[in-house]
Amino acid sequence: MRRQQGIRLDERYVPYLQMAGLYHLARLNERWFRLDEPIVSAFVERWHPETHTFHMSFGECTITLQDVAYQLELPVDGRYELLGVLPLANQIQKFAVNCSWFQETFEECPEGADEETVRRYARAYIMMLLGTQLFADKSRNRIHIRWLPYVARLEDMGGYSWGSAALAWLYRCMCRVANRHVVKLAGPLQLLQSWIFWRFPGFRPAGYDTFSWPLASRWSGHNPSASEKGPRVQMWRLRIDLL
Repeated sequence: MRRQQGIRLDERYVPYLQMAGLYHLARLNERWFRLDEPIVSAFVERWHPETHTFHMSFGECTITLQDVAYQLELPVDGRYELLGVLPLANQIQKFAVNCSWFQETFEECPEGADEETVRRYARAYIMMLLGTQLFADKSRNRIHIRWLPYVARLEDMGGYSWGSAALAWLYRCMCRVANRHVVKLAGPLQLLQSWIFWRFPGFRPAGYDTFSWPLASRWSGHNPSASEKGPRVQMWRLRIDLL
């Protein structure tokens, strides 16, 4: 997962993001830490689909809805002329639209835009949040059109349990990777990494703010080593074994 590029968070979107229950995710999106793939990979290797838990030397542990609420502050209690423009055929792959089309079309909301135009731009921004931050696929460069019905009525979006959906998607993605024929991990990986940092204090990066909220914002600016991935995965395996 990475910061979505190309669409600026306009203050005029904030009321709609708040209604959708996604305002804190939008704030996080402006300052995501970089994903540390080796530590994430080392943990995912210990994921057991049968129990939906990480099997550790000391027992089992997993990410819960409480973790999702604390890390991302997403709601976890649930209750067609949407964008005003259609993508060209070459921007559509199966049931998904290229991120580049969203970025080029909705990069910045015009000054003096009327309310309906702002709502359309807010819908596009929310679709980018959902498609790239919470429910990213392995390509990480497409937005599925399944989100269109959800953004139709922005006022209703806050009634959805986005935290539950994000956690279920992460579980499903990790279960897929447990199959040795699947090599790429999708899903909200920053959620997984933030959970690791919070639940395993010895693995946290040093020198980061420990008082900001939601919890995932505490690692803002974390930039893991760019050294070769293989040896670092092995290092994390050994550290996990020693827990």
